[in-house]
Amino acid sequence: MADLVPDWSLQRKGASDQSRHVQKIRQALKERLPDLVTEDSIMTSDGHRIIKVPIRSLEQYRFRFHPWQQDRVGQDQGQGQPGDVLGTVPKPGGPGGQGGQPGEMPGIDYFEAEVTIDDIAGLLFEELGLPYLQPKPLASIPHPTWRFKDIAQKGLMGNLDKRRSLKQNLLRNARQGTPTVGKWRDEDLRFKTWIDEPQPENNAVVIAMRDISGSMGDFKKQMARTFAFWMLKFLRTHYQSVDVVFLVHHTQAREVTEDEFFQLGESGGTKVSSVYQLCAEIIQERYPPHQWNIYPFHFSDGDNWSDADNRRTVEILEKLLPQVNVFGYGEIREGGYTSTLMSAFSRIQHPRFKMVTITAKADIYPALKAFFPREEGAHRG
Repeated sequence: MADLVPDWSLQRKGASDQSRHVQKIRQALKERLPDLVTEDSIMTSDGHRIIKVPIRSLEQYRFRFHPWQQDRVGQDQGQGQPGDVLGTVPKPGGPGGQGGQPGEMPGIDYFEAEVTIDDIAGLLFEELGLPYLQPKPLASIPHPTWRFKDIAQKGLMGNLDKRRSLKQNLLRNARQGTPTVGKWRDEDLRFKTWIDEPQPENNAVVIAMRDISGSMGDFKKQMARTFAFWMLKFLRTHYQSVDVVFLVHHTQAREVTEDEFFQLGESGGTKVSSVYQLCAEIIQERYPPHQWNIYPFHFSDGDNWSDADNRRTVEILEKLLPQVNVFGYGEIREGGYTSTLMSAFSRIQHPRFKMVTITAKADIYPALKAFFPREEGAHRG
C-alpha cells in the first residue's frame, strides 16, 4: 500500500480563514466609509471608541443530496431557465419579514465587527496625501540630524574606525621600513565622530478657515467641523512637520485656538475678504513660501454680503495662489442654489485652486479625496 501523503494545506486553514475574515472587514469598512466618517459621536471620541459595523456572513456552499432518495447527478428538469437568479432576497414588507412585517422566508445572516476610530482612519488615509509637497529648508524650529561623517584622532572606543586605524598603522610602519601591521600606538587610532547636518524637510502649514456667520446653521456647521476633524487627524497621523492655523470669520476675521474653532457658534453677517486678507498677512509674517508648503482651506455657505466683497476676495485669492501649494474652497449648501461667491470663484482658472460642494453627509468623503489626493511616490513627512 502506497504511503499516504499528508495534506499540509490543512495546517494553514486557520491562518487562511483569519486572513479572509480580515479582508471581509476591510471591504465592509471601505464600502461604508462615506457614512462612517460623518458619525456624530466620532468627533467627540478619544480615538479608542469602539464602533460596530454589520458585515454579511459568507458561507461555504456545498451540494447536499436528499437523504431518502438515490444518488443522482446535479441537474433537474424543472421550470428554470439559463440565467435565472436563485434564492433572491425578498423585498421589504414581503414574505421575508422585512420592513416590520412578519414573514416565513429566511433572512440574511450578519455579524457585527468591532473596530476602533483608528481602524477607520487607517483605511481612509490610504488614499489621502498632501499634494504638491516639496522639500523646503528648515523652518524656525530646527530638527537636527546627527550623522557620523567625520574622523578624529581622539574619541570613544565604541566609535573606533577599525579600517582607518589599520591603514594608519600600516602606513606608519611602511614609512619606517617595515610594511606590516603591528606595534600599535595611540597615534594610529582613528575614531568616527558626528556632525549636525541640517536636512531639508517637508515643512507644511495648513490654514483652516471657517465661516461662523449667522447663515451657517447646524447642518453647515456640522459639515465644516466634520471635514476639519478628519483633516487634522490625517495630518497629525502621517506628517511630523505640519503646523495648523485656525481662522474664523463673520464680518471680521480672527485667529482662534483649535477648541474655539470647533466650538464657536454662528452670528453676524459675512465678509469673506476679511479672512482671506488675514490669511495673506499670516503667510507673509510667519510662513514664507520659500520655507513652507502652504495649504489654505476655507469652508462657507457662499452667502457673502456684496458683489464688491466678492471681487475683493477674488483679488486677494489670485495674489495668494502663486504662493500656496493648494487652495481649497468648500461650499456647504442646503438646496440646489449657486452662491454669488461660487460664481465669482468659477472664473478662476488655476491648477492648484480646488472647489467642492457639500450638500449631504456623503459628500465629506469625496471632498477629502479631492482636497488631499494621494500622489504616486508621494513622500510623507
